[in-house]
Amino acid sequence: MTAVPAVPPVALTPAYWARAKRELARNDPLLDAVLRAHPGAVLRSRGDAFQTLMRSIVGQQISLKAADSVWARLCLAVAPRPADVIALGHERLAACGLSQRKAEYILDLARHFAEGRLHIHRWPEMDDEAVIQELIAVRGIGRWTAEMFLMFNLLRPDVLPVDDLGLRRAVSELYFGGEPIGADAVRHVARDWAPWRSVATWYLWRSLEPVPVEY
Repeated sequence: MTAVPAVPPVALTPAYWARAKRELARNDPLLDAVLRAHPGAVLRSRGDAFQTLMRSIVGQQISLKAADSVWARLCLAVAPRPADVIALGHERLAACGLSQRKAEYILDLARHFAEGRLHIHRWPEMDDEAVIQELIAVRGIGRWTAEMFLMFNLLRPDVLPVDDLGLRRAVSELYFGGEPIGADAVRHVARDWAPWRSVATWYLWRSLEPVPVEY
């Protein structure tokens, strides 16, 4: 079976990326070493809001490898478009490797898009917190998922997902000798990253997993 094309052919790269790297390298010597270790890596947005959110739900609380496997099976079963997902239905979504609850969440998301209950065309002009508040009203989308959307779809430069376990682990290893840390420690270290905290976060993920996450 041929996989359904999951994304449009053109990926978008943030216009601010090179400037952000220069300023982060100047402000944080430890982070500079991470940047130098990944010279060609760059965040890319596929520009499809529904697909980004659907992919984020798939990835909740599971490893990158497991998420990629489930996503590949979904893309064999259905094009990641609201009407197609609704037509597929709950049971066939779950058969792709989703939990029953995640299948419910993805269907609810598809209905929000299909029924026009989200202000998609206003999101580029809305501030980060306003977008987050609109998104977390959808079942299955919490703050972490909304923050991933800001980073990977809207390409917002200064998102700091302090509850992300990968980010905490990377900050712990780079700045605290591997000691367990919480959100406050991440915020403290990240003071030197503003206004490019999305970029710093993305490179710290690379320090743990060389293959970049794409939503």
